[in-house]
Amino acid sequence: MTAYKILTGNCLDHLRGGRKLGKVDLTFLDPPFNQNKDYKFHDDNLTTEEYWQMMVEVCRGINNVTSDGGAIYFMQREKNTEEVLRCLRKTDWTLQNLIIWKKKTSAVPVAGKYGKHYQILAYATKGEKARVFNRLRISPPLPANYKYERENGVYVTDIWDDIRELTSGYFAGDEAIRDGNGERFHKQQSPIALLLRIILSSTKVGDTVFDPFAGTGTTLVAAHQIGRNSLGVEIDPKNAKLIRERLENIRDSDKVSKYFDEYKYTEGLSTIWGAGTPKTVIKTRSKQPSLFKQG
Repeated sequence: MTAYKILTGNCLDHLRGGRKLGKVDLTFLDPPFNQNKDYKFHDDNLTTEEYWQMMVEVCRGINNVTSDGGAIYFMQREKNTEEVLRCLRKTDWTLQNLIIWKKKTSAVPVAGKYGKHYQILAYATKGEKARVFNRLRISPPLPANYKYERENGVYVTDIWDDIRELTSGYFAGDEAIRDGNGERFHKQQSPIALLLRIILSSTKVGDTVFDPFAGTGTTLVAAHQIGRNSLGVEIDPKNAKLIRERLENIRDSDKVSKYFDEYKYTEGLSTIWGAGTPKTVIKTRSKQPSLFKQG
């Protein structure tokens, strides 16, 4: 039976006593970006040296509790790519891919240089070879200059341009968690489709997925629905309470079953997907387009 656990507190405190966490097989690391945002329980305005020393300690702690061949996906701003790679090297991770997440949103204009249109995900493993890597196939819409439909889709590459960020306002859609006043509960909430792809790619049923900066719990919500155990650490007690509620009552907008057809050309998909696998694969092309409430 799939299990999940939410721990409250600073992830470094838990990682320093790593034996109590047990072994994990995949970590999604999406820390605060040190942009001076107003967090109740975290100083988001550290010096550059302090911030990256913290990240080194976090990555080292994660490595210590990761199974041989286990994976980490470290998400950051594009301008911090060099520091991310240095941080992973210092803590004995082996880089496998630098993934570009182009977020299907308008570019952010910047004076004096090109507008920003993506974030990075550094995919690395403990050791030279991944213990699990499932080669997913998707069937995105054809580019304008293509005449013929693909017979069996294409492999997912290191450019992810088919997953929309949960932007502010209307475009965040129903998936964005809101409070009783309709305000976004967490402006940096990750989309369920992003975590689903990561977990499907780098775990098998029964593995344990870890999120040391759990936020609104998207990692745990995705993992729980496809037969993976999950562990989250969240420093804000209000967020931790939200995660528990979100896991106890999976919202329609959080259900991963709607994405099954997007991966229908993946060999052995039912085995990879595990718990909650839809009984039939839809053969037509899918269209693209309490404490909280939906919408």
